[in-house]
Amino acid sequence: MDIDKIKKSFLEEIEKVKNIQGLERLRIKYLGRQKGHLTQILRSLKDRTVEERQKVGPLANALRKEIEELLDKKSTDLKAKTYNLKANLDITRPGLKPKTGHFHLLTQVERQIRQIFTSMNFSVVEGPEIEDEFHNFDALNIPKDHPARDCWNTLWLKNPKFQIPNSKLLLRTHTSPVQIRYMETHQPPFQIIVPGKVFRYEATDASHETNFYQIEGLIVAESVSLANFKFVVEEFFKKFFGKNIEFRFRPSYFPFVEPGLEVDIKLKKEWLEVIGAGMVHPKVFKAVNYNPYELTGFAFGLGLERLAMIKYNVPDIRLFHSGDLRFIKQF
Repeated sequence: MDIDKIKKSFLEEIEKVKNIQGLERLRIKYLGRQKGHLTQILRSLKDRTVEERQKVGPLANALRKEIEELLDKKSTDLKAKTYNLKANLDITRPGLKPKTGHFHLLTQVERQIRQIFTSMNFSVVEGPEIEDEFHNFDALNIPKDHPARDCWNTLWLKNPKFQIPNSKLLLRTHTSPVQIRYMETHQPPFQIIVPGKVFRYEATDASHETNFYQIEGLIVAESVSLANFKFVVEEFFKKFFGKNIEFRFRPSYFPFVEPGLEVDIKLKKEWLEVIGAGMVHPKVFKAVNYNPYELTGFAFGLGLERLAMIKYNVPDIRLFHSGDLRFIKQF
Protein backbone atom coordinates (compact mmCIF):
# COMPACT_ATOMS: atom_id res chain seq x y z
CA MET A 1 0.00 0.00 0.00
CA ASP A 2 1.55 3.36 -1.05
CA ILE A 3 1.30 6.65 0.84
CA ASP A 4 -1.56 8.10 -1.23
CA LYS A 5 -3.69 4.98 -0.72
CA ILE A 6 -2.91 5.01 3.05
CA LYS A 7 -4.00 8.64 3.32
CA LYS A 8 -7.20 8.07 1.36
CA SER A 9 -8.07 4.96 3.36
CA PHE A 10 -7.39 6.70 6.69
CA LEU A 11 -9.55 9.73 5.85
CA GLU A 12 -12.45 7.48 4.91
CA GLU A 13 -12.20 5.37 8.06
CA ILE A 14 -11.81 8.23 10.52
CA GLU A 15 -15.13 9.70 9.37
CA LYS A 16 -16.85 6.47 10.37
CA VAL A 17 -15.39 6.32 13.91
CA LYS A 18 -18.10 6.80 16.56
CA ASN A 19 -16.26 6.35 19.89
CA ILE A 20 -12.88 6.52 21.62
CA GLN A 21 -12.37 2.76 21.47
CA GLY A 22 -12.82 2.76 17.69
CA LEU A 23 -10.44 5.67 17.37
CA GLU A 24 -7.76 3.78 19.30
CA ARG A 25 -8.15 0.78 17.01
CA LEU A 26 -7.72 3.08 14.00
CA ARG A 27 -4.55 4.57 15.48
CA ILE A 28 -3.06 1.12 15.99
CA LYS A 29 -4.03 0.11 12.44
CA TYR A 30 -2.05 2.96 10.88
CA LEU A 31 0.54 3.99 13.49
CA GLY A 32 0.95 0.84 15.59
CA ARG A 33 4.57 -0.12 16.29
CA GLN A 34 4.31 -3.64 14.89
CA LYS A 35 1.85 -3.74 11.99
CA GLY A 36 0.78 -0.16 11.40
CA HIS A 37 0.41 0.59 7.69
CA LEU A 38 2.45 3.80 7.83
CA THR A 39 4.92 2.31 10.28
CA GLN A 40 5.71 -0.49 7.85
CA ILE A 41 6.52 2.03 5.12
CA LEU A 42 8.83 3.99 7.47
CA ARG A 43 10.62 0.77 8.46
CA SER A 44 11.04 -0.26 4.84
CA LEU A 45 13.05 2.87 4.02
CA LYS A 46 16.30 1.19 5.05
CA ASP A 47 15.86 -1.33 2.22
CA ARG A 48 15.23 1.30 -0.46
CA THR A 49 17.63 3.23 -2.64
CA VAL A 50 18.84 6.65 -1.65
CA GLU A 51 16.60 8.30 -4.25
CA GLU A 52 13.53 6.44 -2.94
CA ARG A 53 14.33 7.30 0.66
CA GLN A 54 14.68 10.98 -0.21
CA LYS A 55 11.33 10.93 -1.95
CA VAL A 56 9.23 8.62 0.30
CA GLY A 57 10.68 9.61 3.68
CA PRO A 58 9.44 13.24 3.85
CA LEU A 59 6.02 12.24 2.50
CA ALA A 60 5.65 9.45 5.08
CA ASN A 61 6.68 11.71 7.98
CA ALA A 62 4.34 14.46 6.82
CA LEU A 63 1.46 11.97 6.63
CA ARG A 64 2.31 10.64 10.09
CA LYS A 65 2.11 14.16 11.54
CA GLU A 66 -1.19 14.80 9.72
CA ILE A 67 -2.68 11.52 11.00
CA GLU A 68 -1.65 12.32 14.58
CA GLU A 69 -3.26 15.76 14.39
CA LEU A 70 -6.48 14.33 12.96
CA LEU A 71 -6.57 11.67 15.67
CA ASP A 72 -6.13 14.29 18.42
CA LYS A 73 -8.88 16.48 16.97
CA LYS A 74 -11.24 13.54 16.59
CA SER A 75 -10.50 12.44 20.17
CA THR A 76 -11.34 15.91 21.51
CA ASP A 77 -14.59 16.00 19.54
CA LEU A 78 -15.65 12.54 20.70
CA LYS A 79 -14.90 13.32 24.36
CA ALA A 80 -16.83 16.57 24.23
CA LYS A 81 -19.78 14.87 22.56
CA THR A 82 -19.77 12.04 25.09
CA TYR A 83 -19.62 14.48 28.03
CA ASN A 84 -22.48 16.58 26.67
CA LEU A 85 -24.65 13.52 26.17
CA LYS A 86 -23.98 12.19 29.68
CA ALA A 87 -24.16 15.46 31.57
CA ASN A 88 -26.89 17.14 29.51
CA LEU A 89 -24.72 20.21 29.90
CA ASP A 90 -26.41 23.44 30.91
CA ILE A 91 -23.91 26.25 30.41
CA THR A 92 -26.08 28.64 32.47
CA ARG A 93 -25.92 26.41 35.56
CA PRO A 94 -23.49 27.59 38.31
CA GLY A 95 -20.38 25.43 38.74
CA LEU A 96 -20.02 22.98 41.59
CA LYS A 97 -17.60 24.01 44.33
CA PRO A 98 -14.85 21.39 44.64
CA LYS A 99 -14.61 19.63 47.98
CA THR A 100 -11.43 20.41 49.89
CA GLY A 101 -9.94 18.82 52.99
CA HIS A 102 -9.21 20.58 56.27
CA PHE A 103 -7.30 20.01 59.46
CA HIS A 104 -8.75 17.66 62.08
CA LEU A 105 -10.27 19.40 65.09
CA LEU A 106 -7.45 18.23 67.37
CA THR A 107 -4.87 19.64 64.96
CA GLN A 108 -6.74 22.94 64.89
CA VAL A 109 -6.84 23.11 68.69
CA GLU A 110 -3.17 22.17 69.03
CA ARG A 111 -2.25 24.92 66.58
CA GLN A 112 -4.27 27.43 68.60
CA ILE A 113 -2.48 26.37 71.78
CA ARG A 114 0.96 26.48 70.16
CA GLN A 115 0.26 29.94 68.79
CA ILE A 116 -0.81 31.30 72.18
CA PHE A 117 2.21 29.92 74.04
CA THR A 118 4.74 30.92 71.38
CA SER A 119 3.31 34.45 71.55
CA MET A 120 4.24 34.29 75.27
CA ASN A 121 7.83 33.37 74.34
CA PHE A 122 7.55 29.61 74.91
CA SER A 123 9.52 27.22 72.72
CA VAL A 124 7.89 24.04 71.37
CA VAL A 125 9.79 20.80 72.11
CA GLU A 126 8.99 17.24 71.03
CA GLY A 127 10.38 13.85 72.02
CA PRO A 128 10.08 10.06 71.54
CA GLU A 129 6.85 8.19 72.16
CA ILE A 130 8.79 5.06 73.18
CA GLU A 131 10.43 5.83 76.52
CA ASP A 132 12.61 4.14 79.10
CA GLU A 133 11.66 3.69 82.72
CA PHE A 134 14.13 6.27 84.00
CA HIS A 135 12.82 9.23 81.99
CA ASN A 136 9.15 8.28 82.30
CA PHE A 137 9.17 7.51 86.05
CA ASP A 138 12.41 7.52 88.03
CA ALA A 139 13.65 10.99 87.09
CA LEU A 140 10.17 12.36 87.84
CA ASN A 141 10.33 11.22 91.47
CA ILE A 142 8.27 8.08 90.78
CA PRO A 143 10.64 5.23 91.76
CA LYS A 144 9.77 1.55 91.32
CA ASP A 145 8.12 1.15 94.72
CA HIS A 146 6.26 4.48 94.63
CA PRO A 147 2.47 4.08 94.99
CA ALA A 148 1.93 6.89 92.51
CA ARG A 149 2.89 4.47 89.72
CA ASP A 150 -0.53 2.91 90.09
CA CYS A 151 -2.03 6.13 88.66
CA TRP A 152 -0.43 5.43 85.28
CA ASN A 153 -1.75 2.33 83.54
CA THR A 154 1.42 1.63 81.63
CA LEU A 155 1.85 -0.17 78.32
CA TRP A 156 5.18 -1.98 78.66
CA LEU A 157 7.16 -3.20 75.65
CA LYS A 158 8.49 -6.76 75.70
CA ASN A 159 10.52 -6.92 72.48
CA PRO A 160 14.11 -7.69 73.59
CA LYS A 161 15.57 -6.20 70.39
CA PHE A 162 14.88 -2.72 71.71
CA GLN A 163 15.63 -3.40 75.34
CA ILE A 164 18.05 -1.14 77.20
CA PRO A 165 20.17 -2.81 79.93
CA ASN A 166 18.75 -2.28 83.42
CA SER A 167 15.75 -0.36 82.09
CA LYS A 168 12.42 -1.42 80.66
CA LEU A 169 10.83 0.28 77.67
CA LEU A 170 7.25 1.53 77.51
CA LEU A 171 4.89 3.74 75.56
CA ARG A 172 5.12 7.05 77.39
CA THR A 173 2.28 7.67 79.80
CA HIS A 174 2.73 11.47 79.74
CA THR A 175 4.91 14.01 77.94
CA SER A 176 6.83 14.88 81.12
CA PRO A 177 9.82 12.67 80.15
CA VAL A 178 10.48 15.08 77.26
CA GLN A 179 10.97 17.79 79.89
CA ILE A 180 13.57 15.58 81.58
CA ARG A 181 15.39 15.01 78.30
CA TYR A 182 15.35 18.73 77.58
CA MET A 183 16.77 19.62 81.00
CA GLU A 184 19.53 17.03 80.57
CA THR A 185 20.84 18.93 77.54
CA HIS A 186 19.93 22.57 78.25
CA GLN A 187 20.72 25.08 80.95
CA PRO A 188 18.17 27.54 82.41
CA PRO A 189 16.57 29.95 81.99
CA PHE A 190 14.02 28.56 79.53
CA GLN A 191 10.30 28.10 79.04
CA ILE A 192 8.94 25.30 76.89
CA ILE A 193 5.76 23.45 76.02
CA VAL A 194 5.74 19.78 75.03
CA PRO A 195 2.82 18.59 72.87
CA GLY A 196 2.43 14.94 71.95
CA LYS A 197 0.53 11.66 72.07
CA VAL A 198 0.53 9.57 75.25
CA PHE A 199 -0.70 6.06 75.98
CA ARG A 200 -2.57 4.43 78.88
CA TYR A 201 -3.80 0.88 79.30
CA GLU A 202 -7.37 1.49 80.44
CA ALA A 203 -10.97 0.96 79.48
CA THR A 204 -12.43 3.50 77.10
CA ASP A 205 -15.54 5.52 77.80
CA ALA A 206 -16.85 9.00 77.06
CA SER A 207 -13.95 10.64 78.91
CA HIS A 208 -11.13 8.05 78.67
CA GLU A 209 -9.08 6.74 75.74
CA THR A 210 -6.09 4.44 75.46
CA ASN A 211 -4.19 7.11 73.52
CA PHE A 212 -4.71 10.85 73.72
CA TYR A 213 -2.77 14.11 73.48
CA GLN A 214 -1.17 16.15 76.22
CA ILE A 215 0.52 19.51 76.24
CA GLU A 216 2.85 20.11 79.16
CA GLY A 217 4.70 23.28 80.05
CA LEU A 218 7.86 24.00 82.01
CA ILE A 219 9.61 27.18 83.12
CA VAL A 220 12.93 27.03 84.97
CA ALA A 221 14.94 30.04 86.14
CA GLU A 222 16.53 31.47 89.28
CA SER A 223 13.39 33.07 90.68
CA VAL A 224 10.15 31.53 89.42
CA SER A 225 7.08 31.47 91.65
CA LEU A 226 3.46 30.39 91.64
CA ALA A 227 2.59 34.01 90.93
CA ASN A 228 4.33 33.62 87.55
CA PHE A 229 2.43 30.37 86.97
CA LYS A 230 -0.88 32.06 87.83
CA PHE A 231 -0.24 34.82 85.29
CA VAL A 232 0.74 32.38 82.50
CA VAL A 233 -2.25 30.09 83.03
CA GLU A 234 -4.81 32.88 83.29
CA GLU A 235 -3.38 34.62 80.23
CA PHE A 236 -3.52 31.39 78.22
CA PHE A 237 -7.12 30.52 79.04
CA LYS A 238 -8.35 34.06 78.47
CA LYS A 239 -6.89 33.89 74.95
CA PHE A 240 -8.18 30.36 74.34
CA PHE A 241 -11.74 30.63 75.71
CA GLY A 242 -12.31 34.37 75.97
CA LYS A 243 -11.96 36.87 78.80
CA ASN A 244 -15.10 36.06 80.79
CA ILE A 245 -13.55 33.26 82.85
CA GLU A 246 -13.29 32.66 86.56
CA PHE A 247 -10.35 30.70 87.99
CA ARG A 248 -10.00 28.48 91.03
CA PHE A 249 -6.71 27.03 92.29
CA ARG A 250 -6.89 23.94 94.51
CA PRO A 251 -4.10 22.03 96.28
CA SER A 252 -3.37 18.60 94.82
CA TYR A 253 -0.64 15.95 94.64
CA PHE A 254 1.69 15.00 91.81
CA PRO A 255 4.99 13.30 92.67
CA PHE A 256 7.10 15.54 90.41
CA VAL A 257 5.92 18.86 91.89
CA GLU A 258 5.83 20.34 95.40
CA PRO A 259 3.50 22.01 96.13
CA GLY A 260 1.02 20.64 93.62
CA LEU A 261 -2.23 22.20 92.56
CA GLU A 262 -5.09 21.91 90.09
CA VAL A 263 -6.73 24.70 88.14
CA ASP A 264 -10.47 24.95 87.55
CA ILE A 265 -12.21 27.39 85.24
CA LYS A 266 -15.83 28.47 85.36
CA LEU A 267 -17.69 28.52 82.08
CA LYS A 268 -21.49 28.77 81.82
CA LYS A 269 -21.91 28.54 85.61
CA GLU A 270 -19.98 25.25 85.83
CA TRP A 271 -16.52 24.59 87.31
CA LEU A 272 -14.29 22.43 85.12
CA GLU A 273 -10.89 20.97 85.98
CA VAL A 274 -8.40 21.81 83.22
CA ILE A 275 -4.79 21.72 84.49
CA GLY A 276 -2.59 19.82 86.94
CA ALA A 277 0.51 21.76 87.95
CA GLY A 278 2.96 22.79 90.66
CA MET A 279 6.49 23.87 91.49
CA VAL A 280 9.12 21.44 90.20
CA HIS A 281 10.19 19.00 92.92
CA PRO A 282 13.86 19.33 94.06
CA LYS A 283 14.42 15.62 93.36
CA VAL A 284 13.54 16.22 89.69
CA PHE A 285 16.21 18.92 89.52
CA LYS A 286 18.74 16.58 91.12
CA ALA A 287 17.94 13.86 88.55
CA VAL A 288 19.04 16.22 85.74
CA ASN A 289 22.02 17.62 87.69
CA TYR A 290 20.45 21.00 88.43
CA ASN A 291 21.10 22.67 91.77
CA PRO A 292 17.69 22.82 93.52
CA TYR A 293 18.99 25.53 95.87
CA GLU A 294 19.74 27.89 93.00
CA LEU A 295 16.87 27.20 90.61
CA THR A 296 13.09 27.12 90.79
CA GLY A 297 10.48 26.27 88.21
CA PHE A 298 6.90 25.30 87.63
CA ALA A 299 5.37 22.63 85.40
CA PHE A 300 1.83 22.09 84.18
CA GLY A 301 -0.06 19.63 82.01
CA LEU A 302 -3.34 19.82 80.14
CA GLY A 303 -5.27 17.41 77.92
CA LEU A 304 -5.78 18.48 74.33
CA GLU A 305 -8.99 16.49 73.90
CA ARG A 306 -10.27 17.86 77.20
CA LEU A 307 -9.94 21.46 76.04
CA ALA A 308 -11.40 20.65 72.62
CA MET A 309 -14.41 18.96 74.24
CA ILE A 310 -15.04 21.99 76.44
CA LYS A 311 -14.60 24.59 73.71
CA TYR A 312 -16.60 22.81 71.00
CA ASN A 313 -19.13 20.91 73.14
CA VAL A 314 -17.94 17.45 72.10
CA PRO A 315 -19.71 14.91 74.34
CA ASP A 316 -17.49 11.84 73.80
CA ILE A 317 -13.69 11.67 73.54
CA ARG A 318 -13.91 8.59 71.31
CA LEU A 319 -15.37 10.71 68.50
CA PHE A 320 -11.97 12.33 67.88
CA HIS A 321 -10.44 9.05 66.70
CA SER A 322 -13.54 7.44 65.19
CA GLY A 323 -12.84 8.55 61.62
CA ASP A 324 -16.53 9.43 61.29
CA LEU A 325 -16.76 12.12 58.58
CA ARG A 326 -20.09 13.30 59.95
CA PHE A 327 -18.19 14.44 63.05
CA ILE A 328 -15.00 15.62 61.36
CA LYS A 329 -16.75 17.81 58.78
CA GLN A 330 -18.45 19.86 61.50
CA PHE A 331 -15.23 21.68 62.39
